[in-house]
Amino acid sequence: MFKGLLKFSLSKETDDALIKGCIRGERTSQNKLYEKYSAKMFAVCFRYSRGREDAEDTFHEGFMKVFENIKTFKGEGSFEGWIRRIMVNTAINKYKKSSNLYSVVNIDDAGIDSFDTDDVLSRIGAKDLINMVKDLPPRYQMVFNLYVFEGLKHKEIAEELNITEGTSKSNLSDARSILQRAVNNSLRIAKPALKA
Repeated sequence: MFKGLLKFSLSKETDDALIKGCIRGERTSQNKLYEKYSAKMFAVCFRYSRGREDAEDTFHEGFMKVFENIKTFKGEGSFEGWIRRIMVNTAINKYKKSSNLYSVVNIDDAGIDSFDTDDVLSRIGAKDLINMVKDLPPRYQMVFNLYVFEGLKHKEIAEELNITEGTSKSNLSDARSILQRAVNNSLRIAKPALKA
């Protein structure tokens, strides 16, 4: 129990020291902060991007904003959460500027079947699911990520993306339907391979 408290205390002190060093413009502190959070934050950016190059752009732009605005961190909530929010906001801003905003898939033509979630998760790897999410049209991918991974409510998503709550709900429903179809297709393809 005490080891956990000590670890949390040291982590908090380390963040505080790194933040102060970054505010003073110390390269060592900036490098350590970058090293500490880069893997987690790149994963966040990758989830909101169409590919690695796009994720790298979002990631680098996001970290520039972290260093530019680090003096505004008030110590309320976790520092990691603060950085994550910057990365997500950077991805949202890139999405808003994108020319692919209105890419639409006709759900009526999707041929959706139902599936058992537990069964799917045991038969499809996380990497496959992430790739399926990445294949969603951009607006569906954005709403799905904000709802599922960031835990935002439809009202918050609507405000972030300048859409209505109904559009957010519809986009999430469509995203889930498309993912369901992709999972079903993947399972249909995998079944013959397993029998062979």
